[in-house]
Formats: sequence, structure tokens, C-alpha cells
Amino acid sequence: MKKRNLVVLVLISMLFLTAQIAIAKDMTVTDLVSDAKKDICEVSVSEAKALLDGGGYLFLDCRTSKEFKMGHVPGAMNIPRGLLEFKIDKKIPDKATEIVMYCKKGSRGCLATCTLCKMGYKNTKNMDGGWAAWEKAGYPVE
Repeated sequence: MKKRNLVVLVLISMLFLTAQIAIAKDMTVTDLVSDAKKDICEVSVSEAKALLDGGGYLFLDCRTSKEFKMGHVPGAMNIPRGLLEFKIDKKIPDKATEIVMYCKKGSRGCLATCTLCKMGYKNTKNMDGGWAAWEKAGYPVE
């Protein structure tokens, strides 16, 4: 009887894992970003500018180092998206830090913001439209 129960449990577990893998394989980057947007707070570029002007927010640029060097929000910190999970604890140890995340157009920032939320960062917002929207609005750059 115990052997039969074990076999049934193993089969159910295998079916569940197979279903999870099938779901993951069908997702596109658009799907991943859409899912992430459901779980994060986004601010418009004008709201982000107001947060910068008001002080107290850390602007976190998740573009590559090369993109960052070509121009960024004044005072922003750069942690590329591919290194975020590995460096965030050392660069920003206080998980209550108020953060505005941004990338080039918004998708990497959205995924990065979602990641930070999963890692316990409580006050992280993504700047909708990213760096492109910031530049287009004519806001200051470094």
C-alpha cells in the first residue's frame, strides 16, 4: 500500500512539473513584462522628475555600463540588469530605500523592479518609458 501511494505521488509530481515547464516555454518577453507589470508600481516620467526634485529617492539605472556612461539621470546609480541580483545587497543593503528604477525604454526596468520586489525591496518603482522618455521630456542629464 505504501509503495502504491509513493508511486501515485511521484506521478502527480511529474505531471505538475511537466505542466509548469510547458507554461514557461510558451512565454515571450512581452508576456514576462506584462506579468511583472501586474506586481509592481510604475510612475510616469513627470512623476519620476518630481521624485528626483523632491529628494529622498535613489535612481537606479539597470542599463549596461556603456549605456549609462552615454548619459543618465543626475545622481543615478548603475547596476546592469544582468548583475542586479548579485550586486544589489552590497550596493543597497537597506531594503526600505526608496528607489526609482529605469532602463532604456521600460521593459528591463520593469523586470528589474519585479526582481527587487521579490528580493524584499519594499519601495521600488519603475519609470515608465525609461531613459528615452526622460530624454524626450528634456529633463536634466549627466
